[in-house]
Amino acid sequence: MKRVAALFLPQWPIERLWRAEAHPGARPDPAPAAPLVRNGGWRPGAKWARQDQILPEMGRGTIRAANGGRTPRLTALHTGNRVLIAAACPQAQALGLVPGMAVTQARAQVRGLDIRPAKPEADLAALRRLAILAARRWSPIVALSGEDGLFLDLTGTAHLFGGEERMARGIVRLLARAGFTARIAVADTPGAAWALARHLPAPITLCPPGAHEKALADLPTTALRMDEPAVELLRRLGIDRAGQLAALPRGPLVRRFGTATVLRLDQALGRVPEPLDPVIPPEAVAVHQRFAEPIATAEAIEHWLGELVPRLAAALEAEGLGVQALECIADRIDGVPQRIRLGLARPSRDPAHLLRLLTRRIENVAPGYGIDAIALHVRRAAPLGPQPVVERLDEEAAPDLAPLVDTLATRIGMQRMWRMRPIESDVPERSTERASVLDPPVRAAPRGKRDDVRQLDRNLPLPPWHPDWPRPARLLARPEPLDHVLAELPDQPPRRFTWRGHAHRVVRADGPERITGEWWKRGAERASVRDYFRVEDETGRRYWLFRSGDGERAVTGDLSWYLHGVFG
Repeated sequence: MKRVAALFLPQWPIERLWRAEAHPGARPDPAPAAPLVRNGGWRPGAKWARQDQILPEMGRGTIRAANGGRTPRLTALHTGNRVLIAAACPQAQALGLVPGMAVTQARAQVRGLDIRPAKPEADLAALRRLAILAARRWSPIVALSGEDGLFLDLTGTAHLFGGEERMARGIVRLLARAGFTARIAVADTPGAAWALARHLPAPITLCPPGAHEKALADLPTTALRMDEPAVELLRRLGIDRAGQLAALPRGPLVRRFGTATVLRLDQALGRVPEPLDPVIPPEAVAVHQRFAEPIATAEAIEHWLGELVPRLAAALEAEGLGVQALECIADRIDGVPQRIRLGLARPSRDPAHLLRLLTRRIENVAPGYGIDAIALHVRRAAPLGPQPVVERLDEEAAPDLAPLVDTLATRIGMQRMWRMRPIESDVPERSTERASVLDPPVRAAPRGKRDDVRQLDRNLPLPPWHPDWPRPARLLARPEPLDHVLAELPDQPPRRFTWRGHAHRVVRADGPERITGEWWKRGAERASVRDYFRVEDETGRRYWLFRSGDGERAVTGDLSWYLHGVFG
């Protein structure tokens, strides 16, 4: 007997945003600028905003305290000339804010809302990714159920997970750990499962085989997925339950309401089949080659890699993809596979580049008594379209560092390469951060409005690393203390110091360069002062030292010395 599970995600758009904020590296969705996001929707100049002195309203802090420290969140969608609520979190719904309500009315009722622009395309794309995951993990037939649910065909698969109840409980728990509220119902038909999942409060509902007609009898007619005009007309005729509608003869129903209403009823009752449109997971790109006789030499392996890599590149081009992680598996006749794993800094399907990276790793393959098969598997890929070219023939194209990065990564690993990115900070250890080797440059700020006062400043922006303020090539993660420092106060460089047990005598020095603490970020640095000196010892080595304090006021520092970097 066919069994279908309906998975309902009532807070999918809201919880997806919460998850994106909690895990920004998973799949960040950039929020486009929208006029409806104005610090939570509070506009002091609005007419209703000036009524807060007359009408008592709930403040932002009160709302957060009542809702577990989280501001009620809404997503808004433009519909013609109106801005309506597309989704609302449970806290907002408890305050009387429901989808379909005007955003202006919601702002008038509750102050301090967190309103975000609705992104139905992104929500649907994320739901499709969840469907692909479910098709690979739970059931081979998974279909979308609107914009907030899935259908899973459990026929012949539930026993693999310990039965329907245990499988349903595992799905709900897995989604709960991921931060999503879910309800699931299992019945004989997709329509019955859909109705039970959305109209019963229990997180898990199991309808016994053959009992779906009785389970649907007490549910409202909206549970049959009928059109709103048909539901409203049935309500006027006094038919509010699905059982009442099922007891009526089909002929008058078809003449009065059309075939669509009767079709939905018969599909829910199992009298008319309802085929599912499954989501087909994309297949991984791979090429294989088996040999009649085992091969055991590096030349033979290189030859067959030269045959496989062009085939792999053609398969990637047909899919419009570029490989980011590639694995070569050489199956030995004794059953011990030999693996070559490659990671690319940028998606690529250049066969010459891929072959060059693979041949450099052939020395890591131990053929043993022989290799009878070689396969290339694409473990991670990304869309790769046509690459732009320079418009002028006499213009030189920008150098592509990706092949060099991939070559070095095959030797030392990608985790050992990075690029330093400047950060706006006066404290040296906070002025840089690690970035990807091929991280794209920061885009220029958008052009401001004509009446923006910032356009009056005609000065060029200061570079993050000014040439007049030289910094050492190697900056220590933490400044290391110095011993036996001999220096005159308040602003003279040290004459000698001891670092890591070795004494150094200073022959040249420059400074001081005073750097104050970032009091606007940390209150403890309100009075802190550092005086930096560039010094050179008798062996020609140059160091970057600083003294904690200005040498006059004790509140600025304890006059201890530290080494913060090394030049050259």
